[in-house]
Amino acid sequence: MTRWLFCLAVLVLNVTQAEDWPQFRGPNCSGVSTSQAPLPEKFSATEHVKWSATLGDGIGCPVVVAGRVFTSAMVDEKTVGLFAYDASTGQQLWMRSWPVGDVDEIHLTNSHAYSTPAADAERVYFYFTTLGMVSVDARTGADVWHQPLPVPYFVFKWGAGMSPVLYKDLVLFVQDDDLHPAFYAFDSKTGEIRWKDDRNDMAVNYSHPVVCETEQGDEIVVAGTGLLIGYDPTTGKRLWEARTLLRNIKTTPVSHNGIVYISVQSKGIASQWLASIDQAETGNSDNKITQDEVQAFFGKRPVPEEFYKKTFDRGDIDKDGDLEGEELDIAFLAPNNRAGASFDSAVPADEYVLAVKGGGRGDVTATHVLWKHPTKHTDHIVSPLVVNDRMLLIQEGGIATCFETAEGKPLFGPARINNAANYFASPVYGDGKIYIASENGNIVVLHDGPELKILAVNDMGSPVLGTPAIADGALFVRTRTQLMKIQ
Repeated sequence: MTRWLFCLAVLVLNVTQAEDWPQFRGPNCSGVSTSQAPLPEKFSATEHVKWSATLGDGIGCPVVVAGRVFTSAMVDEKTVGLFAYDASTGQQLWMRSWPVGDVDEIHLTNSHAYSTPAADAERVYFYFTTLGMVSVDARTGADVWHQPLPVPYFVFKWGAGMSPVLYKDLVLFVQDDDLHPAFYAFDSKTGEIRWKDDRNDMAVNYSHPVVCETEQGDEIVVAGTGLLIGYDPTTGKRLWEARTLLRNIKTTPVSHNGIVYISVQSKGIASQWLASIDQAETGNSDNKITQDEVQAFFGKRPVPEEFYKKTFDRGDIDKDGDLEGEELDIAFLAPNNRAGASFDSAVPADEYVLAVKGGGRGDVTATHVLWKHPTKHTDHIVSPLVVNDRMLLIQEGGIATCFETAEGKPLFGPARINNAANYFASPVYGDGKIYIASENGNIVVLHDGPELKILAVNDMGSPVLGTPAIADGALFVRTRTQLMKIQ
């Protein structure tokens, strides 16, 4: 009996210590691990590496669930792969691959293996533009279900960047592209589309849905063009909106105790189009946009006629064949959502931090925005970290700024974190430490506190664009060529 009780106690201890990181930025996309297990401070590509696996190119994040690690990679130029490893030993458990078909050209910083899978103990959920959403068995990689989706179109060469997120028995997926913007909720067991919200009032965004717990019940909150929207998770109905955002958003908000914290940076849509199309090598720099310029910018692949009908037909008010001045805003913003409209290319990017309380109904702009402060130190890609009543921002170049969350008042910064680099991964927290990965391959470790304290700058030997995962007292790092467990 004593031996049985001892074994049971060990089993319970192991279960309670086990911790999952099931999707992009872990629990509720927050980047916060609540485990008390110690995490490393100083490490490298060779120091404190429990195991490593060589992979093809990819920038998707690793996820860790039920002792398994999942990540994506390009197997070759025409094939994307989904990989599963034993979290303890690094043994490859299985690999699935799919042909990608004819894909659009994307920016060199991006990768066609951009998507972060989501997982529970039974299934893994994976998205690819030409594949749609698939689910495979977490233990074997065998097919469970497949839901084809419209192939997204992006006239700018940023490419796709969204990943699935889990909520109870739903797989949530937002794809705000230039043709078919929509929010989908799939049944996690069957792949059936439970509900879908048409988001044609959106321009291109890259923000993931988060769960906001309110007195009225859970809400799914999504940031987008001009709007922060709270959805009913059962029906997909829009419950509320706060008209306080900008032309587009690439950061993902953080929800904590019924409040949604956001950092945002964006220019007016007209100035973006002029800078990207008219002033490119393929443009003529006359402050106008023509269909020929769009096609020349995009290259050999034909721009869909549907895109021209959606934009040029709406915006070309004088019917002279080009978009100029205010016509650009009319073309590329929905009539009922002119957020970020500014046809003056000299207007600088707008940026600020804000907090919005969930639980409202209808237009809550005047009632539920708790605070909103301009700042010159947000980043247009890196999401904020909210932990211990503080909101930390990391800006391109390695600049840290921190605010208290009660009123958004500054605590420290802007201050350098000793690593001048480009940042695409978002900061994550565990064991009192903050981990900030960068494109130059360094991971900066900060002490979490009201003052900036740099503990270490660790060289991983290869660019890190995917956000690291924290699980079971370890840091799982996906460089562009490897997956590593640091412990």
